[in-house]
Amino acid sequence: MRVLAIGDIHGCSRALDHLLAAFVPRRNDLLIALGDYVDRGPNSAAVIDRMIGLRDKCHLVCLRGNHEQIMLDARKGHDRFVEWIHTGGHATLASYAPPGSKHGGIPDVPASHWDFLENQTVDWHETATHMFVHAGVDPELPLDEQTEVMLRWERFRDPKPHLSGKIMVCGHTSQKSGTPRNVGHAICIDTDVCRKGWLTCYEITTGYIWQARQNGELRTGWLEEFPNHAGVDIW
Repeated sequence: MRVLAIGDIHGCSRALDHLLAAFVPRRNDLLIALGDYVDRGPNSAAVIDRMIGLRDKCHLVCLRGNHEQIMLDARKGHDRFVEWIHTGGHATLASYAPPGSKHGGIPDVPASHWDFLENQTVDWHETATHMFVHAGVDPELPLDEQTEVMLRWERFRDPKPHLSGKIMVCGHTSQKSGTPRNVGHAICIDTDVCRKGWLTCYEITTGYIWQARQNGELRTGWLEEFPNHAGVDIW
């Protein structure tokens, strides 16, 4: 069984399609998507469709990122809706626009997509050796005691080893270099696909990496072969 993690997709459905074609999900794979499926990129609606469809092809775990939470909260009132628009929600709504229109609204998002966001995403996942979160963890607390702020918003700066001894795999903090950031006990695989970077899939058991861009460009290699840049950004 392969254990695979995919970093932040941010509406980049073409990069996702190219990546899936490169590593080809298998029935007995465990595939963990680290969240931030929506916002910023051109086709969040298609990304969620792909996520829903992947459940028939492998064992899929979908984490909830801060952008999914913001999108869910946008239904609570005007201020939350404006916050979502300012963090990339305008691009998401455009991807749901009815035929002949360039603009979509919350009513245009199908119930199956709201169900995915609200009921089919989880806060974290763990295996015998690794923990998977969208953003980060408090190193002194077990996973089931982590706060939403840590799980959805924590920056990947100088994370400390977790008390469990497990390796953390996360996204959220975009690596402008386009390569994963590996500090041994923690690995960030948000590689900035939406700003002409790469979408990354990391095979936990072997350390192998596939990357794809929106234009179809692909590259592969072992984690230790990629330059380990320190520069980061968050969005």
